[in-house]
Amino acid sequence: MATSQKILIVGPAWIGDMVMAQSLFITLKQRYPDCEIDVLAPAWSQALLARMPEVRAAIEMPLGHGEFGFSARRRLGIELRTNRYDQAIVLPRSWKSALVPFFARIPQRTGYRGEFRYGLLNDIRPLDKSVLTQTVQRQVALGLAPDATLPPVIPQPTLRMEGVQRDWLLRVLNLYTDRPIVALLPGAEYGPAKRWPVEYYAWLARRLVKDGYAIWVFGSEKEKPLGEIIVNGLGAEAVNLCGRTRLVDASDLLSLAQVAVTNDSGLMHVTAAMGVRVIAIYGSSSPDYTPPLTDKADIVYLRLECSPCFQRECPLGHTNCLKQITVEDIYRRVTND
Repeated sequence: MATSQKILIVGPAWIGDMVMAQSLFITLKQRYPDCEIDVLAPAWSQALLARMPEVRAAIEMPLGHGEFGFSARRRLGIELRTNRYDQAIVLPRSWKSALVPFFARIPQRTGYRGEFRYGLLNDIRPLDKSVLTQTVQRQVALGLAPDATLPPVIPQPTLRMEGVQRDWLLRVLNLYTDRPIVALLPGAEYGPAKRWPVEYYAWLARRLVKDGYAIWVFGSEKEKPLGEIIVNGLGAEAVNLCGRTRLVDASDLLSLAQVAVTNDSGLMHVTAAMGVRVIAIYGSSSPDYTPPLTDKADIVYLRLECSPCFQRECPLGHTNCLKQITVEDIYRRVTND
């Protein structure tokens, strides 16, 4: 591959996977410094991709998550023919995700075997999950030659912080930085089996505020009720920011945190990519599969016999993999006691 090649990446639909995909983008730039990388991705990810210096352009996928939209994919592929891409790397393993590169007539179309994509892809790779155990490894491997081995160190995602935007947010949201800030991320879009109990977050917040910390709770609009439970009765030193910021706004504000306590979620990966120390709590999922890609991670995982189950809700009805992680344990990790 010449260094001036143009590459289209068909990106994932989840926040965490999109953050981890930056490791692939960095790998491609390391191998081919002059290559141009465009990413076909959902609308929500456009601003996030703008924080990745390796990406030249983000192209919006005009369909929602799970939508088939054959005609829309065909139209988009035909429109993209004028970009004259040399290679497409298709990260999702679905049949529909390979349609746009096919209709765009991109000469080399790379992806893993799955859903009978023969013809749509012409550089089909087998996926050995026993070798490529992590999501990020599987993404990076698609940017290498078929017979290449993974680099000994996979580059870590690093999102840019916008200082001017961050200062504006502090003023608009009436936030202060005179106390050390602990960010709490109580949500997980996948389901409740990945969420440390909200009452545990509330107890932790209460204790930290008494110790002189400020608490900022981050999450989506759906997680606003969780944030209200956590900050209830704690006064001005605990702020519920759930639903009040865009994803990239949250990333800018998270950069001010001394530490973040988080479930295994997309926002966990964003926080790690901002260089913040993360205390990452795992329940139904596994840090062996989707760890935070940072040297500043403190992973809390009990490895019970029943986990990881990778279920949205606990199939046994008790969620002991999370409930048995104590507030005292997390408090000591936050304060380094």
